Parts: sequence; C-alpha cells; structure tokens
Amino acid sequence: YSLAYVDYKTVLQVDCSVQAAHDGVNRMTKALLEKDGVNWRQKLPTIPRVPVSAQTRWSIPSAQAPGASTAPATAPQGEQDQTAAGMERARMLKEEGNELVKKGNHRKAVEKYSESLKLNKECATYTNRALCYLTLKQYKEAAQDCTEALKLYPKNVKALYRRAQALKELKDYKSSIADIKSLLKTEPKNTAALRLLQELNRA
Repeated sequence: YSLAYVDYKTVLQVDCSVQAAHDGVNRMTKALLEKDGVNWRQKLPTIPRVPVSAQTRWSIPSAQAPGASTAPATAPQGEQDQTAAGMERARMLKEEGNELVKKGNHRKAVEKYSESLKLNKECATYTNRALCYLTLKQYKEAAQDCTEALKLYPKNVKALYRRAQALKELKDYKSSIADIKSLLKTEPKNTAALRLLQELNRA
C-alpha cells in the first residue's frame, strides 16, 4: 500500500489532472490509516520530487518555444531544500483543507487552500477552492480559480465543469456552454456535464 501511495503521489506531481491517481491516493490513504493508524505517514518511503520542468511540460502547448519550460540545471542546495519544505507544507495545508470540506466547513477550507497556493500553485488546490466558493455562492471567485487551474492544465475536467457552474450562476450562459463543450471533447459521456448542458440550453 505504501509503495502504491508513493507511486500515485508521484504521478500527481507530474499531472494533477489524472483522476485515477487521485482515486488511488484516496484508496491507499484509507488502507494505510486502517493498517498503521494515525501515524501512517511516518512509515512511508520518501516520495520522489519531480522537477518543476517535468511538471510544467504537461501544460505548455508544443507550439511554444521548447526551452520555455526548462528549469536551471543546477540550483543551490539550500534553495532545493527550502522548495521541498514549501511543497510539503503546501501539501499538508491542502489536505487540511480537504478534511475541512468533508466536515462542511468550506469557509475555513478556503483559508487553508489559500495558504497552500501561496507556497505551491497547484491545479487541484485551485479546483478544490473553487468548489468551496461555489458552495459559498462566491461565483466570481470560483470562476477565477478555475481559470487559474486551466492556465496550468487547459483540459482539466473539474476546472471546466466548475467554471461552467459558476458562469451559469453569473448568467454568462454562452461562456458556460463553451466550457461544457470543451469538457465533452475530453469526456463525451460525462453525465454531470451533459445534464448541465441540457439546463443551459433551457436557460
């Protein structure tokens, strides 16, 4: 279980839009919690740190300059350690936000996600905060977070769907329909998106 957890987390560093990896992390977390108790994280192997260049490569269209996503070959050791510590802190804050969402405390979760984003601009954190904003009826903020997520991963299904929801509430039906159609190019049988498209066509 622990090795599988590490594998899934490594995949998410490269591309956070892989839903199977998110599902795998959730399954492994539950299994490890049952197996090792609340201190299960202490027994994990080290999660490999994926270079920023590898993470960015997934979100940059091939038409851009090939060197645009290349990180410097070397960096001071202290800076790397600081970045690793910052990434770990960002991950912990995001997970605290996730737990608050499960408890229905969306306003407090927004604070945790906001702190996490100051350390690491990750698309999953943006889409999670957008979900909170939708629940809190802060639709402009929800749409903006989804836009930021889509700058990182242009085909992210959650970001497209949640922005479409926010735009619908803001009565920007044309833009909402455009997002749903973009989503359906990736997932043609997404039932939630198809249902929302029907609602928008009736609006």
